[in-house]
Amino acid sequence: MRVADRWFDHETVDDGVIRIVEPHVDPFLRGNMYLVRGRERDLLVDTGLGIASLREQLDELFERPAVAVATHRHFDHTGGLHEFDEVAVHRDDAESVANAEGFASLRIEDYPPEELGGYDVGQSLLTALPHEGFEVGDYRVHPAAATRVLDEGDVFDLGDRRFTVLHLPGHTPGEIGLWEEQTGTLFSGDCVYESGVLLDEMPESNIEDYVASMRRLLDLPVRIVHGGHDDSFGRERLHELIDQYVAKRAL
Repeated sequence: MRVADRWFDHETVDDGVIRIVEPHVDPFLRGNMYLVRGRERDLLVDTGLGIASLREQLDELFERPAVAVATHRHFDHTGGLHEFDEVAVHRDDAESVANAEGFASLRIEDYPPEELGGYDVGQSLLTALPHEGFEVGDYRVHPAAATRVLDEGDVFDLGDRRFTVLHLPGHTPGEIGLWEEQTGTLFSGDCVYESGVLLDEMPESNIEDYVASMRRLLDLPVRIVHGGHDDSFGRERLHELIDQYVAKRAL
């Protein structure tokens, strides 16, 4: 397998919001990272797989202090947390992140069909390597202890922007969203994303909680949703995704 010329791509997807992706990762595992620029500090929502260093390869983006927040415990969102001095995780997922607990693999053969959620995955989860000598089978996630343990209603104040923590359990116990009322912006993590292939049958998932979290999002005056995977979308699509999920899962 060839070595990638660069591991990360990034683009501005909204005012003051930069989306970072790992383009050589299969869409099944290719999580979104979002860097939100604030007047006084920056906010990084999720940190990818940790296959390559965000701080080294995207040093031009991290010139200022940034707090890294994990929307939930899964390794495709927490791999780079250890690179940051300030790390925020919801209390119900914090211990798992601190101990690097849970399943983490880049080998497609390690995934049971129910965890693929209907994704059409190829022979490999990578289309390139981050550097010479990288061994897929040796992949591990670094532990990352939270310097801030989050609860419902906590706020990230960037000086000119304020994001409120919404506890949205279901995908994992500590799944969160970040809501900016002023702009109608929601970072939804893996609670909801554009493809609608939502994973709720993992050992740490809870379908009843997931349904309640989705119903809660109906009441938000959302302008734009930046999901943990796939492209960003608006309120109409959010309501479609919620209605589809609730119709499928609600008792």
